[in-house]
Amino acid sequence: MKLLTRELSISMLFLMVLGVTSCSSLSTSPDKLVKDAQNAKEAMIEAQPDIQELFQTSAGYAIFPNVGKGAYVLGGASGNGILYENGNMQGYTELKQLDIGFQIGGKAYREVIFFQTDSAVEDFKSGDYELTANASAVILEKGRSKSIDFQDGVGVAIMPKAGAMAGVSVGGQKFEYRDAQ
Repeated sequence: MKLLTRELSISMLFLMVLGVTSCSSLSTSPDKLVKDAQNAKEAMIEAQPDIQELFQTSAGYAIFPNVGKGAYVLGGASGNGILYENGNMQGYTELKQLDIGFQIGGKAYREVIFFQTDSAVEDFKSGDYELTANASAVILEKGRSKSIDFQDGVGVAIMPKAGAMAGVSVGGQKFEYRDAQ
């Protein structure tokens, strides 16, 4: 019992650290976030050149240059991003995820959500958007071309940055959105 209590305490401490670090990213200047988003886009195109077409032809996309995920049974992820519509920056978005299951570790990654239609972009901008449990993401790896599966006009791509964790899930992610001022 003491071991379980200790392990849960460590998990909660880890998630609190994750929460604090994600909150500190909120203080990141908008200019830095835009630059980080541009760098993430370039890195994703370099890893998989075919994805450039999606950036050019999608009705919109939300790019999260720095998502952090940590877990020890209970897991959480968070990150800040930029929403682009028809190639133009529209506003800021925030990703949050909480899940439970057989999982351990921590990971940093980039994530982009592509929207095929204007209505999918408007759904995202409504401010109460979620990726459901059936959402799947393509993991971008340099030199390995994979196609992105779209469900209801939405496709997700992830590019690992650092860390060690068994898999990255996107189901259960929630997003907040606000227009750029």
